[in-house]
Amino acid sequence: MSRKYFGTDGVRGRVGEHPLTVEFALKLASSAARVLAPNGGTVLVGKDTRISGYMFESALEAGFVASGVNVMLIGPLPTPGIAYLTKRFECDFGVVISASHNPYEDNGIKFFDRNGGKLSDEIEAQIEQYLDDPPVTRSSSELGKAARVDKSRVRYQEFAMSTVPGLDLSGFKLVIDCANGAGYKVGPRILADLGAEIVPIGSSPNGRNINLNCGSTSPGLLQLTVPGVQAQAGIALDGDGDRLVMVDNLGRTVDGDQLLYIIARARKSKGLLKGPVVGTVMSNLGLEHALQKEGIEFRRAKVGDRYVMELLKETGGTLGGETSGHLLCLDHTTTGDALISALQVLAIMKETGSSLAELAAPMPRYPQVMQNVRVAKKIDPFSSPQIAEAVAKAESKLAGNGRIVLRPSGTEPVIRVMVEGSDEKLVKEICRDLAAIVAASAEQKVAVG
Repeated sequence: MSRKYFGTDGVRGRVGEHPLTVEFALKLASSAARVLAPNGGTVLVGKDTRISGYMFESALEAGFVASGVNVMLIGPLPTPGIAYLTKRFECDFGVVISASHNPYEDNGIKFFDRNGGKLSDEIEAQIEQYLDDPPVTRSSSELGKAARVDKSRVRYQEFAMSTVPGLDLSGFKLVIDCANGAGYKVGPRILADLGAEIVPIGSSPNGRNINLNCGSTSPGLLQLTVPGVQAQAGIALDGDGDRLVMVDNLGRTVDGDQLLYIIARARKSKGLLKGPVVGTVMSNLGLEHALQKEGIEFRRAKVGDRYVMELLKETGGTLGGETSGHLLCLDHTTTGDALISALQVLAIMKETGSSLAELAAPMPRYPQVMQNVRVAKKIDPFSSPQIAEAVAKAESKLAGNGRIVLRPSGTEPVIRVMVEGSDEKLVKEICRDLAAIVAASAEQKVAVG
């Protein structure tokens, strides 16, 4: 079943432009209620700190209540917190209003099932089938009710801390950058409750500054602050709290690949690692090589946490993630959780007495160069003989010491050309040449079409 509005992470776009309008949100709530709670039920609704969140929260509330669904409004809370509490409160489904790491002008709406997992493509397609129908309004005796449950966020804080039993962070000085987003309340509180001295930054949201020069996508200020205040480490969340980037005591970033390596190596040493570690086609080759040295199997999925999740479930693995810092620790959570992932790393630091820099050191980060080639419309780069020939030639130049990935974007008419290898100069040269060939081939395809 094809989907028109749902992408890899719910419905997302620019606020005020279809489909991110109040009218659409109302219809989406009504349609989702028909599929996920046809006989009434309860939904948990959370959001990040975008100014448009209030508007969409109200529209969704109206659509759900009119459809006979009770609504629990929890306010700003990381996306994984909504996933956890949806299951904990035995709701029929959960909703998050967020555009994750995007700027405040964007927003999105995504759903969790009753177990805190993402909806299947089939369920999303079913919801879309009803979007052209007028929103349902039941009779007064069948309407749902709405209630604010903001204080329940403490349940998520307790759960996050329960994943590292006995962890005492006394003596740790940590800087946490909350991206002026959904984790700005719970993030600092969790670390403080575990005994750490904290220096919070990016924790003063005003509705328009989410992800603005802060957070995991822009950790520059964190890199300056950590060595500046002589902290052991820095923690950067993204706007909805599902991505993690850390900074060592020297101010250097530790990305998702390195964090995955640190956690995997520690789990392996304790005999707690199940199945292979799963990354994506964009995961650094250094991660694969470092895990091989530890005797840990590594598998690659398509880009997107849902594909990492699928491969983990298929292989019986519990640990996976993306370079961006979207990490899955399925022995603790059902979805990517930046705060819980950070706690796992801090527990390893505490247990081993090693600094973050020392823990990350064994994994090399090979130079990785990427160019986005904009095309007039989406094309399959693998259908072009010219591109196939160019890739084959480039791979022979790398001689087994690198990788090439051509990947159409899932959200825009762009082909991403990624080349990585041990020789940075060669990698840049190959990437530039391939991007030019992809661009020329795309123009021919469009002209023929």
